[in-house]
Amino acid sequence: MRGHDWINTCLPDELILEILRRVDSKASHDACSLVCRRWLRLERLGRTTLRIGASGSPDHFVKLLAQRFINVKAVHIDERLSIYLPVNVGKKHGRDGNSLTSLKVHYAAEKIGYEEEECESFCLTDAGLTAVADGFSKLEKLSLIWCYNVTSLGIVSLAQKCSFLKSLDLQGCYVGDQGLVVVGKCCKQLEDLNLRFCESLTDAGLVDLATGCGKSLKSLGVAACAGITDKSLEAVGSHCKSLDTLSLDSEFICNKGILAIARGCSLLKVLKLQCISVTDEALMAVGISCLSLEILALYSFQQFTDNGFRAIGKGCKKLKNLTLSDCYFLSDKGLKAIATGCTEITHLEVNGCHNIGTIGLESVGKSCPRLTELALLYCQRIGNFALHEVGRGCKYLQALHLVDCSSIGDEAICSIAKGCRNLRKLHIWRCYEDEALIALGQGCPLEHLNVSGCNQIRDAGIVAIARGCPQLTYLDVSVLQNLGDMALAELGEGCPLLKDIVLSHCRRITDIGLSHLVKNCRMLESCHMVYCPSITANGVATLVSSCPNIKKVLVEKWKVSPRTKRKAGSVISYLCVDL
Repeated sequence: MRGHDWINTCLPDELILEILRRVDSKASHDACSLVCRRWLRLERLGRTTLRIGASGSPDHFVKLLAQRFINVKAVHIDERLSIYLPVNVGKKHGRDGNSLTSLKVHYAAEKIGYEEEECESFCLTDAGLTAVADGFSKLEKLSLIWCYNVTSLGIVSLAQKCSFLKSLDLQGCYVGDQGLVVVGKCCKQLEDLNLRFCESLTDAGLVDLATGCGKSLKSLGVAACAGITDKSLEAVGSHCKSLDTLSLDSEFICNKGILAIARGCSLLKVLKLQCISVTDEALMAVGISCLSLEILALYSFQQFTDNGFRAIGKGCKKLKNLTLSDCYFLSDKGLKAIATGCTEITHLEVNGCHNIGTIGLESVGKSCPRLTELALLYCQRIGNFALHEVGRGCKYLQALHLVDCSSIGDEAICSIAKGCRNLRKLHIWRCYEDEALIALGQGCPLEHLNVSGCNQIRDAGIVAIARGCPQLTYLDVSVLQNLGDMALAELGEGCPLLKDIVLSHCRRITDIGLSHLVKNCRMLESCHMVYCPSITANGVATLVSSCPNIKKVLVEKWKVSPRTKRKAGSVISYLCVDL
């Protein structure tokens, strides 16, 4: 009732805080904080996560945030994200607090993107990291992404004051061994550590950390650290018995280090390796000792053979997710050994493994009935019959990615459509025609479809999808030179849930087709349509005015009229982009 504040009069702080915790969007949180001073104070108390980009004075920015949000447990600072700052932050106003309202603060739950902005950005320093340590006493998770001005001095200050730290991401930070040693001594609850691209680290720092807090460490990532060798992994194997996730990208790691991990970390569930010096001996040790392994990703291995994969198939019975990229000496025999031994596999990606052919993938179709996602990229030797077996045996398949697999054609896609009635996501590139899409439209309730570059697809194929897949939310038909307005009209009629569409380089699409599309697709949020010569400023205006939820339109700048630009305001990102 007007003039009566019944909510604030009747509800205690605890109940309002609980209500605010159930608000799931940033916009709604911001709106609630503007209701009154009490709600603003409570909203600040309820905020537990902050995501911060680079600013004109990031150290001062952190101090301001620490004054306002005292219950924060997770802080993400990413130098790749830029934000605008008001002129003379902290000096123009009488109090620091007033200047904070002009800063962009992001929630972790929000999908964060960034664009190139014409603003000068500076880096967080040790002083700013000290402010983090002083201000956020309850800190449990800290991400410092590419904060290259942070040194060991800042890490030492952080570790000494934030003993409850459980997760530390130092990707791209130029920190040395001294900081890592103190983290090992002070942060006895540390579980997750990311040291990717920390080029100044050596074995001395990681060995001491493993010795100091190895009992709690569960996840470790290392990449491009020339000073970290097998000696570090031996320490991890000896002291980190609870380690369940390891990601290594290093040319300096050899068999000795992986053997130590396999023998010492028997609880390992996730192993991602890009180590060109590692051979079958290490992979055999993983197959013998890491019986709980669920995710295995191997990249650019030139010394692995089928012998190593036989060991994986024999020992790792719980394996569910397998990625093989540029493993040139792996053949059909190795993949068959894994498929027949690891029958619980749900996700499989084979990328550029040129010795894997039809027979290897056939075994997957025959032996892995729980497969839900399959990605085949640049696999020239895999033919249609392999997909026949997948269609016959993998009834739960939900996602299929086929990129530049020249021996797989429409016949194979028809087999998938016939057998895999749960298929929701499809990405195909090249070599496919309308026949495949017609079969999919008749048999699969697709929600996500990418047929970019399939130049033989015409209106008939997309019409079949429009009529058979009413749940479609994402569609990429870019570079389909033969696609016309009829397809867009059918999509408008049949796919009212469509949120994202990519029409770029579709030369036959006109304003007429676009108007039919947006007439009923009221939930459309993004549309890419660069290099569509028959789309004019009128079509862009129709799109903007007809779609109340539109957030992003990618189109040539000259096709945006001043009136459309004014109407779009700040809701549409990348509206005026010259390509």
